[in-house]
Amino acid sequence: MLLATWHQHNLQFKRPITTSRDTLTQKPSWFLLLKETKTLKIGIGECSPLAGLSIDDLTQFENKLTEVCQEINAYQTNFLKTLQTFPAIQCGLENALLALESKENTLFTTPFTQGKQVIPINGLIWMASKANMLQQINKKLAQGFKCLKLKIGALDFEEEYGLLRTIRRQYSVDDIEIRVDANGAFHQDHALEKLQRLADLQLHSIEQPIAAGQFETMAELVEKSPLPIALDEELIGLYQQHKRIELLDCIQPDYIILKPSFLGGFYQTKQWITLAQQRNMKWWITSALESNLGLNVLAQWTSTLNNPLPQGLGTGLLYSNNLPSALSIHRGELHFSPDYPLNEAWNTFFNAKV
Repeated sequence: MLLATWHQHNLQFKRPITTSRDTLTQKPSWFLLLKETKTLKIGIGECSPLAGLSIDDLTQFENKLTEVCQEINAYQTNFLKTLQTFPAIQCGLENALLALESKENTLFTTPFTQGKQVIPINGLIWMASKANMLQQINKKLAQGFKCLKLKIGALDFEEEYGLLRTIRRQYSVDDIEIRVDANGAFHQDHALEKLQRLADLQLHSIEQPIAAGQFETMAELVEKSPLPIALDEELIGLYQQHKRIELLDCIQPDYIILKPSFLGGFYQTKQWITLAQQRNMKWWITSALESNLGLNVLAQWTSTLNNPLPQGLGTGLLYSNNLPSALSIHRGELHFSPDYPLNEAWNTFFNAKV
């Protein structure tokens, strides 16, 4: 038998971060704490929605969390069906249940969680002035990153293009892989022209050049663009398998970007991976601004997938009041310290009161 409660924590960014949609100074997260009444074992999972992206109804989010906690023994067995419209809660509950079954600090036994392998990750460059973005880029390169992901779409396109051209003139494709993420900022009438120009800079790919929901327009862009296109926001909210198949078969993207917190957890994300592999589409995993707790679980699970591409798991250093972590970044690679007392640290953080 399980008991459950939830705890809310506002993560504070060390500095405001900007996307093409808005500027953030903090990121609220909610944590589901489960306790097994016989063993007294604790399992904690993070629910990490993001306003403007998640389909979770944030006006009813805490009410739903309370309902899940009050009826946890029912939700334990049927959450994959009953929480589809609250994917962040679905993901958090799945993670908490995994934690209850885990041994010590690790949820999955892999060379990564044993401290024997690392996960290559991209260095994330946030939107800012050209001078600030260049400063971020130089810092990431000095830290040994071989793959950079730049958020674009907030500045004037010519200014952003000039920044990317400056990077490419200094660093060849062999030196650095460059990914860009437009977060749907390009207007459909001008998107192809911009993609053609960006392709001249030998970029790896662009995420979501136009806003989600324009299947036919996006499909035409994929067909005509010389720059590979990755879907991100386009996947959010498609929890029915036939809708996922319809999307992939219509657009036929080069890549899909997978955020389990927005898609409903690991089981749901694995369904996307299977569909992509059946269509010879490549993919990688990205965090959704989770705390170190959610990022830890995500990194451990990602290590089971054996994907050689750089993953988007480098967000653990963004916050000034983050949770304890066994993760660290060295030369563009994510490391896990198996001896770090994670469970003890997290239980202390939450006081383990269920």
